[in-house]
Amino acid sequence: MKKKLRHLRRSVLLCVICALCFIACPAQDVVTKVDDFLKSTVEKSHFSGAILIAREGRVLVREGYGMANVEHDVPAMPETKFRIGSLTKQFTAAAILMLQERGKLQTQDAICKHLPECLAAWQQITIHQLLTHTSGIPNVDHTVEARAPMSLAYTLQTFKEQPLEFTPGARFQYSNTNYLLLGYIIESISGRPYDRFLDENIFRPLKMSNTGYDNQEHILKQRAAGYSLRSDQLVNASYVDMSVPFAAGGLYSTVDDLYRWEQSLATETLLSKKSIAAMFTPYKGGYGYGWYVGEQYGRKSLSHGGWISGFAASVARYPDDNLTIIVLSNLDNVPVNTIARHLAGIIFGVKDARLKERKVASVDPRIFDGYVGQYELTPTFLITITKEGDRLMGQATGFPKIELLPASDIEFFVKEFDAQILFVEDGKGTVTHSTLTLNGREARAKKIQ
Repeated sequence: MKKKLRHLRRSVLLCVICALCFIACPAQDVVTKVDDFLKSTVEKSHFSGAILIAREGRVLVREGYGMANVEHDVPAMPETKFRIGSLTKQFTAAAILMLQERGKLQTQDAICKHLPECLAAWQQITIHQLLTHTSGIPNVDHTVEARAPMSLAYTLQTFKEQPLEFTPGARFQYSNTNYLLLGYIIESISGRPYDRFLDENIFRPLKMSNTGYDNQEHILKQRAAGYSLRSDQLVNASYVDMSVPFAAGGLYSTVDDLYRWEQSLATETLLSKKSIAAMFTPYKGGYGYGWYVGEQYGRKSLSHGGWISGFAASVARYPDDNLTIIVLSNLDNVPVNTIARHLAGIIFGVKDARLKERKVASVDPRIFDGYVGQYELTPTFLITITKEGDRLMGQATGFPKIELLPASDIEFFVKEFDAQILFVEDGKGTVTHSTLTLNGREARAKKIQ
């Protein structure tokens, strides 16, 4: 009997060891592939920042790359704090849903019911339409005023003469203004400043001690400096007063804290199942409440990117696979969404899941003359194409100028992003519009000048 028990124990132990090897070995193989990919990405895209990959509640990769501060020779670490840009929208949306659960508002309420001041043109707009970017309120560029604080009164003054771009609810059009207004609604209803409401109701309960509303005046340990690339030259990013992006992009965080946040959305720690379901329901444009809801590699994906001067950020969740990928960078030219997508491809075993080096075609720079001008994506979001010597340059509203590299006579790409632009002629040699592709999303921009 004892002999049989010893044999049984030995068999069970062998099964456990085999099971552990089965789990650990593929994971280790994945970690090696990810590390190889990221080393290549550091070289090709000048990536600096931090990355966290977790699956089934287990962190596979948690690593810093490059420098958090080049001038002081400080390496980037997982603990480094990065501005996260539009990832802020997830927290703003969660705050609105919390207020709804507490009976303070309904997402179908008219926004003018809760704003201390409101424009006549906005009377029919609902909170839901702000959350889903279907309000019709244009995205006005505040780049010029980025160094000075911005208030609700100033925001309203900016839009006083701005008509809606479409009937509220008619279609999707991404606009940071929607989330600025949601921030003001949070303050108006809660009676608390936006940053304090988030701190008291989200960050503290989740022990996100390294996340907050950024303020350049505050001494913030392990804060990353922000950079931009200008013709392959690293420069300090332009200063932005964080009251300008506010509830649309004013937060900083770390990969660890964002993982805590992401994990909370798989439970009812902060929000009810009903609220979480509303957050991840795709409305027009595949946008939920602060998240894009779609499919990648045949799997459901929940994702969002963030960009702000000096920084880029991406969070991707594959809920059915219990996979999370977080990419934070202190270089605003880095294609973080593309990196996150390729990392997911590596995890899922997709062949050639890596950044491909595109070849620059040899073309006559004289053809660039026909492409120079302005291309309108929306009345307030333009792509300006210029020629500087033998180089074609592009600049989107609110973004830095970048070089467009030729793949052919009519198609150009951006080295730092997963972005392409195709110039389309009318058959008589006159360019009428361009087709833009960014991270797999395509849009048409009419040439207006």
